[in-house]
Amino acid sequence: MVKADAETDTRTPRERYRAQVRAEIMERAWEQIAMAGASALSLNAIAKQMGMSGPALYRYFAGRDELITELIREAYRSLADTLRAASTTGADLAGLAHALRGWALEDPQRYFLLYGTPVPGYHAPEDITGIASEIMRTLLDACTALAPDAPEAPFSAHLEEHREWADGHPAPPAALHRALAFWARLHGVLSLELAGHFTNMGFDPALFYAAELDGLLAHRA
Repeated sequence: MVKADAETDTRTPRERYRAQVRAEIMERAWEQIAMAGASALSLNAIAKQMGMSGPALYRYFAGRDELITELIREAYRSLADTLRAASTTGADLAGLAHALRGWALEDPQRYFLLYGTPVPGYHAPEDITGIASEIMRTLLDACTALAPDAPEAPFSAHLEEHREWADGHPAPPAALHRALAFWARLHGVLSLELAGHFTNMGFDPALFYAAELDGLLAHRA
């Protein structure tokens, strides 16, 4: 999280203290998630770790869902900023793929909170969807920049009439198809790698990821 510079921070001491406590609660929550997964997240356990009562902690987060929302918002914001920074410095689709993998490997639990099994009973608010759309727009920009080198597939034509998920991006159908293929296949490889399914298979997951990426780039819709 970005902290305000001491000379420009206009918050009151109480506001600064509140922000510090919320940040510590979130840090403890990430530790819990790393140990037992998001579905086991317990505000009362966090309160105990911090030497607080349960009711005292609820002054900072109204409930489990509000805490999960902040964690998801932080994670999506981090990934969106990572991909945008890569794009701004000239990264193409391959560069974005490697930025995605680097981000995921840095903190697998953060990755799984976004792309793993949904937390039972949790529904993300609308602004979370907006941040996720930023990530897809960056990807669609990169896919649109690649000229197609194969005849348009039937599914590409289907996407012309089913593009709500693109949130108004003007990408042509082939670019929409490419973006979905990129997202699905590379997330599939990443999810298997981070869950440890490649551990005893004797090959280098990084090379497998690169080979899948090469396949996507070599057979553009």
